[in-house]
Parts: sequence; structure tokens; C-alpha cells
Amino acid sequence: MSAARKMSVWGQWPTWLMLAVCYALWIASLASYSVVGLWCLLPAVVSVGLHSSLQHEALHGHPTRIAWLNEALVYPAIGVVIAFRRYKDTHLRHHNDTGLTDPYDDPESYYYAEYDYAKLPGWFQRVLQFNQTLLGRWLVGPALSLFAFWRDELQRVRRGDLRSRSAWLHHAIGLVPVCLVLAYFSVPLWLYALIAWLGMSLMMTRAFIEHRAAETVGERTAVVEAGWFMGLLFLNNNLHAVHHETPSLPWYALPARWRAERESVLTENGHYFLPGGYASVCKRWLVTPREPVIHPFLRRGGGEP
Repeated sequence: MSAARKMSVWGQWPTWLMLAVCYALWIASLASYSVVGLWCLLPAVVSVGLHSSLQHEALHGHPTRIAWLNEALVYPAIGVVIAFRRYKDTHLRHHNDTGLTDPYDDPESYYYAEYDYAKLPGWFQRVLQFNQTLLGRWLVGPALSLFAFWRDELQRVRRGDLRSRSAWLHHAIGLVPVCLVLAYFSVPLWLYALIAWLGMSLMMTRAFIEHRAAETVGERTAVVEAGWFMGLLFLNNNLHAVHHETPSLPWYALPARWRAERESVLTENGHYFLPGGYASVCKRWLVTPREPVIHPFLRRGGGEP
């Protein structure tokens, strides 16, 4: 049994604390709508982003050893657009590191096979190129990700995939408490849709930089030394190479592992390291594409490697 699994439920008090902070911030921001108006949007966006990070912790087995209880702790669908159980399935597939960045095998890849890219209309190719900038990832990244995700999910549901159908049924149930809270505080649905969208855009900041195309598998995953706010928002998932090396380790244990194994981690990941945090990411790639849309060496001909 891993060290993470040996931890007692209450030994994972930092995760319990962040769960309480997330829901308290969410409720407080919505409750303030009638008083401060649109200013409530800012903390609500942060709470949506933090909830996404907590869902990531839950699917990796925290804060308890009981999967259904971990799911229950993040069950309210405050992010609105993605069913937790489908996120769990696709994200665990993503953790097959040998397939990282593969346009077919990695569900979280932003790369296209050259053959598939060539078949796209020119305007859509330009949108994908814009999406390789940080500004593009903020503005069009959520739409591109959701379009691909929902398209695949709709196909699964139509084929009668019981796992997908069950996941979306649970998601619908998880939306009920969210809608009740919105109604209680008289928050318009259009405003909350905007909050959910901006929350997803915020989380795109982390996803934008965490992987790259590299021939060596270990060199595909980044480490970003973030400040305290972004570190808490992402629950230290900015130390992404450390997380991929030990995905069962809880978020609050990642910094100590990083400090203890810094040199070996950097050697393993080819020094894919950004010591300047997300400010440096913004400075370098806000309007400059970070990488090409077409994967430089995988799936050049479509479905064939």
C-alpha cells in the first residue's frame, strides 16, 4: 500500500479544509450578488476553479480511501459542464504516460495528427493555431475542449454506453443543488453560465503549459514554480511532473517531494521547468504560439503512429 493510502482520513485535513473553503467561498460569492452585483463574479470564478482541482484530488483517491465518499464530497456540479465520472475515466487514461500528448491516445492532448489537421477548413485551422497561445486558450480553449468532449460523449450515449449514461445522470443530479442555490440567491442563469465559463478558462492556464511533445516520455511533463495563490488554486498540480511520477500522493505532499527530489525530477523531465511561475508563461506565450498544432512526430498519418 502506498504512503498516500496509509494516511488516515483526518490525516488529510488540508484537503478537508480546502473543501470547506471552496464551498464557503462559492456560497458567499453567490449570496453577495444582491449586494455587490457583478463583483461577486470574481470569487465565484475562483471557487469553480478550486472545485475542479478538488475533483482532481477526489478521482486520485483523496481525502478518503472510499471512492464513493470522495465523489460525494465533490458531487455538486458547480462547474456545470463536465460530468465528474467521465472526467475521472478520461483523466485516468491520461495518466498512461507512454501515450502523453498523443492525438489519439491522450484524451487531454491539444495536438492533431497531420492527416486530420489537413482535412479541416482553413478558418478552423486558424482557430486551433490561436488556441496554442495563452490568450487563445483563455478565449477559445473552453469551447474547443467542450465541443470535442461533448461530441464524443453524445456518441457514447447514442451507442447505449451505460457507463456514460450513468455518469451524465449523476451529473444532472449534481446540478440540482447548484440550481437551488442559484434560485435562492436570485443569481441569473446567464451570469452563472459566465462564471462557469470563466472558471474553466482560469484552469486552462495550468493545462496550457503542463505537457509538451517530446520524444522521451519523461520529458513531456512540466514543473511550474507558482506563487501561493496559484499553487492553492491548482492544489500544487503546477508541480505536474511530480504529480505524474506519484499520482497517488495528495496535493499538500507534492512540494516536499519536489524539494527533496528536485534534481532527479529535472533530470527526468529534461529540465522542462518554469521558475518564473505563470507570470513568465503569460509573458512568453500570451500571443505567441507555444507549440504547433500538428504533433511533430506522433500520428502523422492519422490513426497510425
